[in-house]
Amino acid sequence: MSDAAQPTAAEVRAAAEAVKTALDRHLAAVERRSGEDDPAVFEAFNQLAAAAEVYDELLYDRYDEVTPFEIPGAEDALPPYTGPEEPNALSVLIRRDYAVSEPQRLLAQAERIEAAEGDDGSPASGTVHGALGLLFGEFEPDEIASRHKEFGLEEGDSTLWVTAADEPADPGEWLEAPFEQVDPQQVVCRFDVSAVFDDEIDDVDDDDGLEDELAGDLDEDASPQLPCVRGRATIACSRTAPAPSRTDRGRRCGVQQGQPLDR
Repeated sequence: MSDAAQPTAAEVRAAAEAVKTALDRHLAAVERRSGEDDPAVFEAFNQLAAAAEVYDELLYDRYDEVTPFEIPGAEDALPPYTGPEEPNALSVLIRRDYAVSEPQRLLAQAERIEAAEGDDGSPASGTVHGALGLLFGEFEPDEIASRHKEFGLEEGDSTLWVTAADEPADPGEWLEAPFEQVDPQQVVCRFDVSAVFDDEIDDVDDDDGLEDELAGDLDEDASPQLPCVRGRATIACSRTAPAPSRTDRGRRCGVQQGQPLDR
């Protein structure tokens, strides 16, 4: 960066003062909070995060120095919830990515499905496209998720969104474009699974002993709970993994009702 493009010392000082002001506002909002989901606290939190991020960037650009702050990424945030307080209907949107890691295993499974159905016509199991059609036509998505290795698939990222509505959709209303009219402000909660969160989960376990704590709280027959990373704060999600293979994968969840994911 050229000297002309660098921030001035005065700009860095002004950013530091903005952080101090935002800190005071955040503390005042917390002291006056009216409940767990007080919007004033969330607003003050976001203002503090924004001020700290500006200061961190200017400090680095001017002095090649950093702060100890870890600013949650804005891309992880859900917008403020504007849906009904007591939804009469909901939609669950799920995306699960897979890689076809073992095509021959996938084709073999498709051949078994065709043989069991006694299909004497042109076999669809001879191509990956046809095999996938047979697989997803025969098994529920949750079963495929739990048995993906048997089908020659490798898990990628996945996400689940629960959206709220006042009334259920009419039959066939959205079939032509099922994912085009999703309003992020109607999302009640979301659950993300990705290997990119693995390091965050490891850090949480090392610092807080969360894994041992959760293990002590669970019965022998209970499904293991996953650590849930929301920004830097860690909680125990009440929702268990949909498949055994996901219990050791990084997972992030966000709960709405005005609460952003990055807080």
